[in-house]
Amino acid sequence: MNMLEELRTLDPRDPGRWPLPVLGGAVAIAYLLLTLVAIYYFVWDGQRPELQRRQGEELQLRQEFRDKHSKAVNLEVYKQQLKDIERSFGALLRQLPGKTEVPSLLVDISQTGLAAGLQEKLFQPEPEVKKDFYAELPIKIKLSGSYHQFGEFVSGIAALPRIVTLHDIDIKPDNKDAYDQLSLELTAKTYRYMDEDEIAASEADKKTKDVAHRPPAAGS
Repeated sequence: MNMLEELRTLDPRDPGRWPLPVLGGAVAIAYLLLTLVAIYYFVWDGQRPELQRRQGEELQLRQEFRDKHSKAVNLEVYKQQLKDIERSFGALLRQLPGKTEVPSLLVDISQTGLAAGLQEKLFQPEPEVKKDFYAELPIKIKLSGSYHQFGEFVSGIAALPRIVTLHDIDIKPDNKDAYDQLSLELTAKTYRYMDEDEIAASEADKKTKDVAHRPPAAGS
């Protein structure tokens, strides 16, 4: 009787009567299966959250690598875009007068109204309003003339090489006996850039004001 026939004749309900080699093989197989089950439940299953976390980190690192690689590939494009932005910003900044140029700009604004044939009744520069890197200079203006002359004045202001904006425009009859004689009141705003010392002083003043307006601490 060969081994295959012996295995066929074994009674699975009475392993005590199995031949010793067969019994030893069955015990070894059962032990191996139990070991695999124990490894799965106590080792593999317990380490699964850590594995999933590591897999998530891997995906995140791969995405970061793709993003950085894309930026590296397009670095020259970004540099060119930065140069274009700096050039555009510089062109806009050149339209802002410096501190020494403001008086001549005020003269230009006043002369624009006179050149349009308007009668200047008020031309009053107001205190500067300091922003981040520039100062705003409002000017109260009151002119007298016709609609056509007002149009020439506005066109002349727009044609100035410096930035000047018009706000709070109010047009009303100047003389009830002359229907074409009107009064124009507005606030013209021009802007100048501040140098580094002015910006530093403005920031220091802002911090001082913030501290002064800060409510006292509880219990003090």
